[in-house]
Amino acid sequence: MNKKRYFAAGLALLLLGTAGCRSIDNTNGGAIPAIAENSDVTTTISDGMDGTVAREEATIANVKPSGGKVRVIAAGDNLVQTAVYKSAAAHNENGEGYNFEYCYEGIKDIIAEGDLKIINQETLICNNEDIDISGSNYSFNSPPEVGEELMKLGFNAVSMSNNHLLDKGIGGLESCMAYWEQMKADNPGLVTYGVYKNEADMNDIRVSEINGIKIAFLAYTENINGYSVPEDSDVQIVLTSEDEKIKSQIEAANEIADAVVVSAHWGVEDSFDVTDGVKRQAQNMIDWGADVIIGTHPHVPQTMEYLTRPDGSQGFVFYSLGNFISAQTYNINIIGEIADFEMVVAPEGDVTIENIQVRPVITQFDDGYLSNLRLIAYRDYTEELCASHGLPYAMSNAYYAEWNMGRIKEIIDEAIPAEFQKLD
Repeated sequence: MNKKRYFAAGLALLLLGTAGCRSIDNTNGGAIPAIAENSDVTTTISDGMDGTVAREEATIANVKPSGGKVRVIAAGDNLVQTAVYKSAAAHNENGEGYNFEYCYEGIKDIIAEGDLKIINQETLICNNEDIDISGSNYSFNSPPEVGEELMKLGFNAVSMSNNHLLDKGIGGLESCMAYWEQMKADNPGLVTYGVYKNEADMNDIRVSEINGIKIAFLAYTENINGYSVPEDSDVQIVLTSEDEKIKSQIEAANEIADAVVVSAHWGVEDSFDVTDGVKRQAQNMIDWGADVIIGTHPHVPQTMEYLTRPDGSQGFVFYSLGNFISAQTYNINIIGEIADFEMVVAPEGDVTIENIQVRPVITQFDDGYLSNLRLIAYRDYTEELCASHGLPYAMSNAYYAEWNMGRIKEIIDEAIPAEFQKLD
């Protein structure tokens, strides 16, 4: 599928069809304007009776991208539950505020390897001090230091679309949107997407240019926990059930960008199985022009695959990257995926997803109270860390509390096809 749209070329041809030849004054030795080497132009040069030189351009297609690639690092749900921010507070040297650097120290070098670094911010971060910090189900509001730490880690694309958007009502969501607007002002190049202040804002598709490649970002959530945006609010959230709107947005994104990333918050929680509905939606999104889909929400890692369009070209879907960080206590919840891949744009505009590697990460804590909670890359995980994990003390159900290197590898093998595993 040729992703590049040659709108400029078509407009030029239309103008030529109505205006005919254009003359270039050469009576004073003026040079004929050069044509770029990578343009696709059929040109006829002829001497005019009046001493001018006319050039007829039969076709103009000099808007082709030069090609290139972007290395992408993508993380799953940044689920800042109570034990996460309590751990950050316990490790703050001055006794005030939060030290989230401690929580993410073990994986920061992985994030640093990307050009584009994407994350789903599962919890609200409000800039209103009157909204309490909280980290329980259906009532999430995280300390502002969380977002600041994400910026230090280098994340430059933040999906806001998830089921917890209205945990603090429309006022909380608007406060969170204001927080991220300030973060964008302080961090040039940061893109946030998935929640919009009004319809015009929603139609202003977010695009980031990296390594000369324009990448568009769209995001959708399956639900918002039974809440709805008040009728008197202009805020826009797009659900995964809104097929026509999604199709229109993906097609529009392809008109203005070389590649399209879709973040999709969908699926069944605590299940490795990808539902037929999610598979069908993923195929539709790829057929409509998405190049890669970053799935989240199940809170467990799930499989991934190439999906083929009717013309034979392909996109790629990560059905669920699972949790990035969380304070969940099932063994399947504390293993997440960090996706590492290249988005390659050919000179003619075709997009391929290549060199896919998925790195498991583990949320570690020390006891039944989830103390000293932090992320550790699987490559750095040891028998000693495994033996000291607090999971067996926090989880009474033997199946979900089983924690040893063999069980960890079983979960990884269940979720990540062998050809995509990056374990060292």
